[in-house]
Amino acid sequence: MRADHLYNYAPYHYSYEYDYIFTGAGAAGLSLIMRMLKSGAFDQHTFLLVDADWKRKNDRTWCFWEEGPGFFEDIVFKRWNHCWFQAPEFSKKFDLSPYQYKMIRGIDFYQYCFDYIKSRQNVRILHEPVEQVFNFRLSAGLTLANGSKYYANSKLFNSIPFTPYTQHHKRFFWQHFKGWVIETAPGSFDADTCTLMDFRVPQTVGSSFVYTMPLSDSRALVEYTIFSEEVLAAEEDYDLPLQNYIREVLKIGQYKVLEREKGKIPMSDFKFRQQKSNIIELGTAGGQTKGSTGYTFSFIQRHSDALLAQMKKEKDPSRLRQTGGRFHFYDRVMLAVMQQQWPPGAEVYRQLFARNPVDRVFRFLDNQSSFGEELKIFASLPKLPFLKASISATFA
Repeated sequence: MRADHLYNYAPYHYSYEYDYIFTGAGAAGLSLIMRMLKSGAFDQHTFLLVDADWKRKNDRTWCFWEEGPGFFEDIVFKRWNHCWFQAPEFSKKFDLSPYQYKMIRGIDFYQYCFDYIKSRQNVRILHEPVEQVFNFRLSAGLTLANGSKYYANSKLFNSIPFTPYTQHHKRFFWQHFKGWVIETAPGSFDADTCTLMDFRVPQTVGSSFVYTMPLSDSRALVEYTIFSEEVLAAEEDYDLPLQNYIREVLKIGQYKVLEREKGKIPMSDFKFRQQKSNIIELGTAGGQTKGSTGYTFSFIQRHSDALLAQMKKEKDPSRLRQTGGRFHFYDRVMLAVMQQQWPPGAEVYRQLFARNPVDRVFRFLDNQSSFGEELKIFASLPKLPFLKASISATFA
């Protein structure tokens, strides 16, 4: 059955076979296909990009720290050179050098990528829901919800998690959040300084904090975030803490909500293993979400760089060595501490930021730290709870 929503931006012969297929047009799929297309190494290959969503909404915001310009530097919406960390009995403003904290808006990312992709004659875009992907000995393919099938003669890159997250994880949490972009009186925000984490909110449901990303001196993204095993059932359970924080902590009485965003990110100790096959898992589906924090965007960029380098050397990308090692163990330890609920997450992060320079913390959370730095990190954290968690992470 021929699909109904193939993007017809140029006349061509309809085909069910391509060299490369991408299922999922989110951060992971678009980050890799953009690198492949811009590299010039795949100009003679055909691509199919499949996603049911037309990507016309600003459905999310990616915030991340980065040293120097990145691949998507042209669409960075805002940068900050300083950040606050706030917790009961501790408050500090950090100079982020040599890093910058950056924001990329979903709508800018999608438009930038699709504008470029649509300019390429060797790429087709299909807006249909994917039912499943399947692997053969020498190829791979997908089945759409309408029953039609498409085949990848080389590789299929999948970023759609077909298996429910909670089915295969020993320790599992959601990082769930709701954010508002608000506008208020000029001079209400320091546009060069963001708040990375503020734990001065009730800790009644998991570990809860707010981050504030000023877009100007009168406009900011304020987001309420929780680490817990279950998401909140009612909208007001997110809205009320946001309202209270804006009124009581930011001391803002009058404001207008310009945009809203809401989402959830899985955090788990599941160890993803890339099978040697013609299907390559990307993004969260491929283990690029950091288990203990939910950070994803920077890990996707490094994974995309590594996959591209592998393919440009004409090596099988499914044989790319997966990183993790000791950092996966550290994630298991952090998740075990969260599961114990002692000490509270707010206290763990307070000691992490109070007793370490911010660049060391960033390298650690980025899986880029040295073993010596990691010893200093763990020496700064509550010893008995982390010892118990380490035993649990080793033997459980």
